[in-house]
Amino acid sequence: MPAPSYLIVIGTSAGGMPALVKLVAQLPAHLPAAVLVVQHFAPDSDGEHLVSRLARHTALQCRLAVSGDAIEAGTLYLAPPDCHLLVKNRNAPFTLVTKGPRENNYRPAIDALFRSAAVTYGPAVVGVVLTGMLHDGTAGLEFIKRCGGVAVVQDPQDAAFPSMPETALRTVSVDYVLPLSRMGALLEELTRGSLPKAAAPSIPEDLKQEAAIAERVVGTTEEVDKIGHLVPLTCPDCGGNLWELEHGQVQRYRCHTGHSFTADVLLRESQHSLEETLWVALRMMEERRNLLSSMASRDASPYAPQQAERIEELKKHVNRLREFLLSSSTPHRGTDVVPEPEEYD
Repeated sequence: MPAPSYLIVIGTSAGGMPALVKLVAQLPAHLPAAVLVVQHFAPDSDGEHLVSRLARHTALQCRLAVSGDAIEAGTLYLAPPDCHLLVKNRNAPFTLVTKGPRENNYRPAIDALFRSAAVTYGPAVVGVVLTGMLHDGTAGLEFIKRCGGVAVVQDPQDAAFPSMPETALRTVSVDYVLPLSRMGALLEELTRGSLPKAAAPSIPEDLKQEAAIAERVVGTTEEVDKIGHLVPLTCPDCGGNLWELEHGQVQRYRCHTGHSFTADVLLRESQHSLEETLWVALRMMEERRNLLSSMASRDASPYAPQQAERIEELKKHVNRLREFLLSSSTPHRGTDVVPEPEEYD
């Protein structure tokens, strides 16, 4: 079977399975494109069950992606839980499934799929961001736009969780914003059209470099030096140095191991680390106060009043820190990885 003319790559998270069901139900079996999907789920989710659920509602062939699968038109490939889904080889495309480093704390990551598709298929890629929370997919849409592809976003008012669509719209020059009920017809129209006869934009070298690092799972400091500059920040996942990437409008950071973050995600991670550190400090101060109280209760020396003053001072510090932590607006660390939703028929 010939390679598909287009790739449709879809990223979604919270509320994603009901949205995917509604969307793929609109796509015909003879679609001249392959559909590749990243849905954020817990690592222990049953991927085959998710594929079966989608297959009940669409004429497309549905598969759980495995490395080496030939990519065919009229077929949907779902990223396995806890694995990245990548694309290789434009003339005879196939899937690459890896356990590479997380990007934006996700594996599978929407950005990883979108970047790989954009580098491989250039302007023949349609990227779609659906319902979800936080930021995964925004940088990926920009990768697609930089390679000449088309960006489509679900109307936030139509999304069960509008954060992901809203973030994409704030950051990327999106081509189409529409509800799910109209999206299938648009995707069919876009992929049935002819590619522009004008010369396709060249694939940016920095994206080629990042895609190569993702395929090999780990990079080198020399490779990351080519696409960014070292900054005085550390990777929250592995503790290594971070490079700020120098290309594109989305502010991003990457370590040479392969972890990648948008600035928003990195800020959230630093807030979480700060909060955890303060809770540890509170625990240590309370332990010190308890120890001083125990010592004072046994101490009949003339220094007992001074000990009492130290205890009272420490109590004040403990209370202030506890009040700050309990009233703090610092968000808890978290993602929108959700348990499998109830059946949607």
